[in-house]
Amino acid sequence: MTTLSILDYSPVDEGSNDQEALRQTVQMAIAAEQLGYHRFWVSEHHHLPPLAGSNPEMLMMHLADRTHSIRIGSGGVMLPNYSAYKVAENFRMLEALHPGRIDLGAGRAAGAGRIGRTALNEGRNESVSYEQQLADLIHYLHQDANGVDRFPGLIATPQIDTQPELWLLGTGNGSAELAATYGTALAFAHFIHASDVGPQAAKRYRREFQPSEVRKQPYTMVGIFISVADTEEEAQLQALSWDYWLLMSENKGLRKPGLLPPEQLQSHVYTEEEQNQITARRERILIGTPHKVRARIERLAARYEADEVLILPLVYGFHNRMRMIQQLAKVFEMGENAEKERDLQDLL
Repeated sequence: MTTLSILDYSPVDEGSNDQEALRQTVQMAIAAEQLGYHRFWVSEHHHLPPLAGSNPEMLMMHLADRTHSIRIGSGGVMLPNYSAYKVAENFRMLEALHPGRIDLGAGRAAGAGRIGRTALNEGRNESVSYEQQLADLIHYLHQDANGVDRFPGLIATPQIDTQPELWLLGTGNGSAELAATYGTALAFAHFIHASDVGPQAAKRYRREFQPSEVRKQPYTMVGIFISVADTEEEAQLQALSWDYWLLMSENKGLRKPGLLPPEQLQSHVYTEEEQNQITARRERILIGTPHKVRARIERLAARYEADEVLILPLVYGFHNRMRMIQQLAKVFEMGENAEKERDLQDLL
């Protein structure tokens, strides 16, 4: 049985606002725990409406407070924006207050456009490689006396007996090589770059994995957007909002107030080039009925030989997003029952 987890961007629907989007993320995390999902991750995006998730660590603290057993993580913290020392202390604090439940997913992208990257790095005059940051981060998390230490004697606090689970996020060979070298878990963002590179990199990661203080065995997860509904037609309709948002955000820097209702986009006219891009991007989303999407999730997991699949329910309407995670929990037989169904209705 494929293990399922969730990555939520805290999307803002047209007519809603960022506060409401964050409240909905909290509700989804509570529902995910009730439904039996393994992890609930939140993202780091800056200057990219309609996504409200800009600060995963602070949101994670609130989510961990509102839940009890589900793992809470970052998908991810964009390490080049910060010092490894500060990231380590943030996550040691989270782990101290919620031991055994915290995931630190680290990525090398900025999570922002050019102006956002400039603002995030204002005042920094020292260039440190991503690999050096990663080595430092592991040292600060595990306080390894033999680890890389550019600041002799520096200790990351709070001092605790457990550590957050460290993941590297990536789309290909570079991240796979680093994860294998440093012995971390690895999450492939198929939702960003859908190609044969990911599965090949996953094989390389498992083949070259070196046991470490972080992990003794390799562990992989693959992430994918989803659009699930009772019928194929409904699922295809829901995906129109995702098509439009992704096209505009990646091509033109979307600055719209929120995700648009799919009904508004049914008559939208795209150029031939835009339509070709939409068709190509559909490799990054699984669309269909619950049973059809389950089958495609299992094929994707097999293709990557992944231990886990991370789903991203990024469509218009909180009720649609909640319904999707309920439907998948049911077809994956994750233990949903009538009492849970009633409890979840109170969250809508």
